[in-house]
Amino acid sequence: MKPLFVSSLSLVSALGDGQDATWTALREGRSALAPCTFAPLPIDAWAGEVQGLDEPLPAPFTAFDCRNNRLAERALAADDFEHAVRRAVAQYGAARVGLFTGTSTSGILQSEQAYHRLDPQTGALPAGFAYAETHNTYALGRFLRARLGLKGPSFTLSTACAATAKLFAVATRMIEAGLCDAAVIGGADSFCGTTLFGFHALGVMAQGPCRPFDAARNGISIGEAAGFALLERAPDKPAPEALLLRGTGESADAHHMSSPDPQGTGAATAMRQALADAGCEPAAIDYINLHGTATLVGDSAEDKAVTSLFGPDTPRSSAKGFTGHTLGAAGMVGAALAALALRHGFVPGSPHTNRLDTGFAPGHVLAGRPAPVRLVMCNAFGFGGVNCSFILGRQP
Repeated sequence: MKPLFVSSLSLVSALGDGQDATWTALREGRSALAPCTFAPLPIDAWAGEVQGLDEPLPAPFTAFDCRNNRLAERALAADDFEHAVRRAVAQYGAARVGLFTGTSTSGILQSEQAYHRLDPQTGALPAGFAYAETHNTYALGRFLRARLGLKGPSFTLSTACAATAKLFAVATRMIEAGLCDAAVIGGADSFCGTTLFGFHALGVMAQGPCRPFDAARNGISIGEAAGFALLERAPDKPAPEALLLRGTGESADAHHMSSPDPQGTGAATAMRQALADAGCEPAAIDYINLHGTATLVGDSAEDKAVTSLFGPDTPRSSAKGFTGHTLGAAGMVGAALAALALRHGFVPGSPHTNRLDTGFAPGHVLAGRPAPVRLVMCNAFGFGGVNCSFILGRQP
């Protein structure tokens, strides 16, 4: 593919608002995971909660008000992202800027709260409950389209934990097809009872903080996050150090509804496609941002897939020990960490991972360190065997 210019990137997670807050935590090796107080879980679960989401959305967007859209609003303000979108609209026109969003559960918390307030006599939902603007999968896209005044093509993907990672491939196809000149991609996933109790019911929620690739790992820690990227056609001569999307790859395991192929076959296919799309060999990748959720089978499968392609020594780590598993927003967390690794010449570590599983390759980075980084592979895998990898790089 011809590289696309990532002209702006924003992130809000439990680490704070914006790339600067994220970079400070990466440099210090500081995790944002803490005991979960959002819901009364029957285990010692830790989570990555974003603080300060009590402020409702302003008029005229009150119909969209829910925790998920409030989180997205925070991400528009972070890293001056909204200003970058306004510039793109002025340059290309509102009808030529696409909007492609991803989420796992959207604003389902709003529906949970509404069902707690059913009329005891009639069973009616409370007045003012706006399903289409809050809970519906496209509620996030509907809100952002109105909020940013965008009129280009728009849709939402809900492919579990690979949702926002797949948007890099979606935007590439839409721009290459001539359907838009620029694309706003990204999404949000926020806490709700369905997610927290659901993962506990599956038996994959960790006691204490998650420990990706650790010998004692015992499950995931849920986090919440929102992030966006603005993609445009790259100029013939990109500015020095411009952040570029170099390649994408996608696959589907069709192995099991909630468990990956234990050999990592589909994951390896996605990574191989991304390398081919970028026109580079595995040896060119300086760092791999792993999906790494800290489940027994998931981490094992990913380690096999990565090692089969890159060998045992390519530096790699997961962001989950910093932010928790942010589900549909995990792709944007990975993109932000990749951008920071490229900008600062730094390979992030993995908080709470104390002792690498002896069956895994030695390339896993437990403590962050300076390193030359020019190309980064990011992985995101979801339920149903959905796999996506993309490669970010800096213009030499």
